[in-house]
Amino acid sequence: MSVKTERAARLLKGLRRLYPDAHCELDYKTPHELVFAVILSAQCTDVRVNATTRTLFKRYKTVDDYANANPAELEAIVRSCGFYRMKAKAIIETAKAIRDEHGGKVPDTMEKLLALRGVARKTANVVLGEIYGKPEGVVVDTHMKRLAYRFGLTDEEDPVKVERDLASIVPRKDWVFWSHSVIWHGRRVCKAQNPQCASCPLRADCPQRGVDSD
Repeated sequence: MSVKTERAARLLKGLRRLYPDAHCELDYKTPHELVFAVILSAQCTDVRVNATTRTLFKRYKTVDDYANANPAELEAIVRSCGFYRMKAKAIIETAKAIRDEHGGKVPDTMEKLLALRGVARKTANVVLGEIYGKPEGVVVDTHMKRLAYRFGLTDEEDPVKVERDLASIVPRKDWVFWSHSVIWHGRRVCKAQNPQCASCPLRADCPQRGVDSD
């Protein structure tokens, strides 16, 4: 077993103690709502997305509602999430594809999800793990990328390569929990600015690369 694999195993145990109930923090009730919420979450906080989707999900109920949405109206609702024109277009086109190509059901395979506009590996991994219970990969957002480097588990910058490195040392059965718990830790303790290293319960197994230790 490699040094990185052993470290990942210890970190995983620590994360299970810290965040036994770690889960996706985006609010949703249906699979298509989760897809659209993750699309909106690109370069935006979950708090902001959840504030936005409270209005969005009341206005549009079904996949057909989104597919037939007036672009300007949808843009106005999602404007606060940033890149609102691009995201609104992605939501409408993804809804059309789900309706026309998949019978109104969100696809349950990586290949089909990635064929949807606005759906990259991050979105696909969230949907597959959260909705279908399929650990097809590790969710790599800004928190995962930052912590994977600080943990000394990757030297890569590209999210696809970061995911590849993590998938090689974290057991597949733990990919969904790992994704949620590392992201939780990044939001609560190992923040981009002023990480709480001195009081971090994972400190003994973390090289703290790129941060000043206390």
